[in-house]
Amino acid sequence: MTALLSVEKLEARHGLLHAVRDVSLEVAEGETVAIVGANGAGKTTLLRSIAGAHRPSGGRVVFAGEDVTRMPAHRRVKRGIALVPEGRRLFPELTVEENLRVAAGVRRPGRWDVDAVLEVFPLLEPLREKRAASLSGGEQQATAIGRALMSNPRLLLLDEVSLGLAPVVVDAVYRSLATLLESGATVLLVEQDLSRALGVADRVVCMLEGRFVLVGTPAELTREQVMEAYFGLRRSAA
Repeated sequence: MTALLSVEKLEARHGLLHAVRDVSLEVAEGETVAIVGANGAGKTTLLRSIAGAHRPSGGRVVFAGEDVTRMPAHRRVKRGIALVPEGRRLFPELTVEENLRVAAGVRRPGRWDVDAVLEVFPLLEPLREKRAASLSGGEQQATAIGRALMSNPRLLLLDEVSLGLAPVVVDAVYRSLATLLESGATVLLVEQDLSRALGVADRVVCMLEGRFVLVGTPAELTREQVMEAYFGLRRSAA
């Protein structure tokens, strides 16, 4: 498979903190890759570096054959990279529909518009005129994913989809996400819930202290192997 995204020996820092260390990853068109790891493992910094929200200190990010390492985030959106950040970051005083339409200014040609988003996330249909500040956590997460889809991305970066949500709400969000994945979307997903990650991903990557320490398909990896890598009980990497 041809790689849509290639991350090559990426390094990223927060001041003196070395958050991402010599990371290389390829994601093929239509593939779902889940990155798991404990808090502070470097997962969010990696996604932000791919999206252009954090400048790496070394290495390259290549998207659709183009080196985008130094490209600003808004230009990466126009190329087809969309990030759903941890914490959702909606405009609280805008309605659901207004939050969705915010992304229309940078949208690429494609299938995603308000109606298409509401079809995938039907829980938002009766809420389209409701202010984001009054939404539940799950409703906010669905709106944030929908807003990213409105740019018609080729690559969707999802950071901590289930964080802070009740299990029943996570179930609803992941049911909608499954519809999205079945449509052939290319997704790089950061997720602390191992069961969710193993359930939706074509490949799973475990990060520890800024490095990849385990890579494989859900069929190749046992939950015990992933848990050992997650907590640093093993140091072998694929």
